[in-house]
Parts: sequence; structure tokens; C-alpha cells
Amino acid sequence: MHDADDRVLSVTEQAPEESRPGLTQAVLREVGPRLRTARLKRDLTLEALSETTGISASTLSRLESGKRAPNLELLIPVTRALRLSLDDLLMWTAPDPRIRSRTQRFGNLTVEYLSPESAPIQTFKMTLTPTNEPIQTRSHDGYEWCYVLRGRARVILGDRELVIEAGQAAEFDTRLPHGVAAVGGQPVEILAMFNRSGERIHLPEFGAIDRPANRDGGAREAETPEINRYIDR
Repeated sequence: MHDADDRVLSVTEQAPEESRPGLTQAVLREVGPRLRTARLKRDLTLEALSETTGISASTLSRLESGKRAPNLELLIPVTRALRLSLDDLLMWTAPDPRIRSRTQRFGNLTVEYLSPESAPIQTFKMTLTPTNEPIQTRSHDGYEWCYVLRGRARVILGDRELVIEAGQAAEFDTRLPHGVAAVGGQPVEILAMFNRSGERIHLPEFGAIDRPANRDGGAREAETPEINRYIDR
């Protein structure tokens, strides 16, 4: 019996690993399991399929397990024997991109998590209700970006104080002590993005790494870079 291992290798086998597109690799990983499922649905053994296709049972086994890269010389006779179209075999079903958000409350702060937990940059919808407490400032490595969705935000950046209106955004170096609060007796809704360091600092769930300093004194010594950007959209 002619063993398909002697046949010409497919393009995917010849290409270096780093040059293969991620989507192609994802599709190829599904080929073996789909072939095995189709074979078992037809109550065929590897030996029976081998007799029909002229491809050795060992090659078919490795094809199904992903140890043998698929190519047209293998796939055409196998799909014909299994009455399976190449389109169905190579169909890619994209994963569900929707993120299951969760919401938590920390005092006057409500946080809706809008990113996968594995994302290096985290996105949050943060709602702050007015409070008589002084604004606490913190500093940490990285940058922070925020966009006011509704209401008005009072933002403290080192010695500067800004009011950001709905529809405005700001980005700044977070080594500068910073804090935010609602202005005007109404809640403020903010879309915010920061890295893991900022997440640990700002959200009580993760605990404060540095002791916060309030607006009126006691600020720890820190490097004071300039404000990176203030954006009025």
C-alpha cells in the first residue's frame, strides 16, 4: 500500500512556524478532530478508511491527532470517503468576542469591568457619587486614560486641578499623584483604561500598594513629570 507520508509535503509543513497566520493555525488544529468525528459517525475504523482511501492507518491516525499536517493529497480522498466537503472541514468558527462584564461597589465607587481578566490593559466604566471626603491621590507606574461619559469630573494631577466635562478625555503619566471625584452634586460616569499597576492601586479589591495621600497634605515624595495630554473632543 502506498503510504501518503511519501507524498509531497503541504505548504503548511514547509512554512516556518512564525510565518503562519494565527487564523490558519487555528483552522488547521480543528481538521483532525473534525475528521475523527466524521469517521466515528460513519462507524468506520481507521483500517476501513485506509482501505477506501489508500492512505495508511498510521497516517490517518496521526492526521486525526494533529501529529500530521493536513494537505490536499490527504484531505481530498479522506473527505470523499467520509462524504464531507472541504468547505465544512475547513470552516472557521470565530470565538464569541463578547465580554461578560461584572460590577462591583467600593463605597461611593461603582466599577464595571469591561476587559478580559487576562488583558494587559484593563478597561472600566467607573461611576463616582458625590462625597464630602477629600480626594485621595495615588501614584504608580504607567499611564492612565479617562473619558467622561456623563456628569463632570474633578481631577487632581499633582498641584493642578482640572474639571473634565462630558465628552472630554484626559491622558497622563500616573507617576504624578492623581485623584478624581464627582462635581456639582451629581454622579459622574467615566470610561477609564490603565494597566495592572493602576488596577491594584485604584480598586480596593486589589488593595493599595502605596499609602494614599489626601489632597490637603501628607503627599509622599514622588517624581513629578508633566501632564502628558489633555484632550478636548
